[in-house]
Amino acid sequence: MRRRPVANVPLDLMEKGAPKNQQTRLCCLAALSAFFWTLLLYFHFVILGGSTGEESVTLGNNIVSTPAHMTAPFHESTPRPSSPSQESFPARPSTPLHESTPARKKDTPRKIVSDSNKPVTFPFMRALRTVENKSDPCGGRYIYVHDLPSRFNEDMLKECKSLSLWTNMCKFTSNSGLGPPLENVEGVFSNTGWYATNQFAVDVIFNNRMKQYECLTNDSSIAAAIFVPFYAGFDIARYLWGYDISKRDAASLDLVDWLMKRPEWGIMGGQDHFLVAGRITWDFRRLTDGETDWGNKLLFLPAARNMSMLVVESSPWNANDYGIPYPTYFHPAKDADVFTWQDRMGKLERKWLFSFAGAPRPDNPKSIRGQIIDQCKKSKVGKLLECDFGESKCHSPSSIMQMFQSSLFCLQPQGDSYTRRSAFDSMLAGCIPVFFHPGSAYTQYTWHLPKNYSTYSVFIPEDDIRKRNVSIEERLRQISPEQVKIMRENVINLIPRLVYADPRSKLETFKDAFDVSVQAVIDRVTRLRKNIVEGRTEYDNFVEENSWKYALLDEGQREVGAHEWDPFFSKPKDEQRDESSEAAKNSWKNEQRDQS
Repeated sequence: MRRRPVANVPLDLMEKGAPKNQQTRLCCLAALSAFFWTLLLYFHFVILGGSTGEESVTLGNNIVSTPAHMTAPFHESTPRPSSPSQESFPARPSTPLHESTPARKKDTPRKIVSDSNKPVTFPFMRALRTVENKSDPCGGRYIYVHDLPSRFNEDMLKECKSLSLWTNMCKFTSNSGLGPPLENVEGVFSNTGWYATNQFAVDVIFNNRMKQYECLTNDSSIAAAIFVPFYAGFDIARYLWGYDISKRDAASLDLVDWLMKRPEWGIMGGQDHFLVAGRITWDFRRLTDGETDWGNKLLFLPAARNMSMLVVESSPWNANDYGIPYPTYFHPAKDADVFTWQDRMGKLERKWLFSFAGAPRPDNPKSIRGQIIDQCKKSKVGKLLECDFGESKCHSPSSIMQMFQSSLFCLQPQGDSYTRRSAFDSMLAGCIPVFFHPGSAYTQYTWHLPKNYSTYSVFIPEDDIRKRNVSIEERLRQISPEQVKIMRENVINLIPRLVYADPRSKLETFKDAFDVSVQAVIDRVTRLRKNIVEGRTEYDNFVEENSWKYALLDEGQREVGAHEWDPFFSKPKDEQRDESSEAAKNSWKNEQRDQS
């Protein structure tokens, strides 16, 4: 509301200053004071408040203003924005890492406003708005890739002989990470697209696939997510044996320091960043600084806890890692390669009811591999491919795939840790997997496999084998031929999502394991951003130690409760940690055996 103009004061009265006219002088001073404050208030509310340097954006029921300078792309010379305050930018509201985060009532978004009742600004709004641009095929899908110093990736490949204590990894990093081509002497494979791929080569395969991604951008302000091309798996593989913790942690600490100095990091404190490591999560979860403790502490670094890390085996009890498939031997270069392979796997005659490829674990009293091997040997419809030191058909991709292709069901007990590459090799062959622990697939690869596990697999609890001596053959014979046919077709339909296409080409209609993973990361970051704008958390009363349950929730569910698989994951935390560390060590020892 405009104030009434102050009356002009006669100049002669101001100059005379007669003592007899004190009342007039006081009136004059009061008028000047009122005029000064009127100007001040006018400047504050009208001039500053009416600035046109902001544009308003509507998202849901909330109006959010984005400063004009945030719509420009970042450059090396751009000053790094300070990290958002806790008041305007809640810490990890979508999947909070701290149980102290106050719970909110279900579906009651609150409008975030500043102290002056003006909409709060978020620097990622331009990226969110790209989703609404229906004419842009990359809207909401842009990926910005950090240009890391070569010591974090390419320099490791130049020293490929040092990437494993027992294996010359140089041949496995060839062909963009696929390894040398496989000869199809026995006719087990297709004539093209098959390689002797190392199970821990995802770092370089994923990075090279990212170079072919159709929605890369140099403008980080429109990016749906930010990729960090750090070869974390190759890095730790160099130093797991015979090196102190300072050597094991050096590259991870260096990476975090580099990232936190970048302007892109300050936008969301790293919560829109993701990286890939082709090893199991336990190699990156060293809890202490004891020299004898396993691995490095990448996934426990405060900054890294905000990033998403894609690994071939994730932790059921932590929220910052996600399981992606182990690489198989098949890397199609075009859609026709996939169609041809699927058609062939659907027509094969399968003479074995079930099969198993693996070695016993006599040093592990909890392993059921011994019982499984015994049942395979005693059954007339079971096939066994025993693996041990020295020459073994288990080291021959042709022998493994030939057995899987001739089997209806493929037994997949835990490896040294929860998961094993064999599960993906068997599904690639159209063989229905049989799991004995939910951590071997169901709580791991929730982006790539159906939540309804009974549509494509069979679950036999470990205790049924260990304590009750249940017959695997009898259990599988109870499944009708019609149901077996449906399950096998479902497995074959899953094949594109479980393989990594040749990084030097691109599939046209199929989404491979890379595509599925990237889209899942984008969906997660987009959901997190929208939750921040609307001032809500994704889950009620989030408990990180129950992380495995959240990915299994149905759409719209916000809280977890009791689950049938609780007994599999309810061990004391210290026991979980010790067993996981031991599993990682054993996995590394058996990697040595596989190369003997």
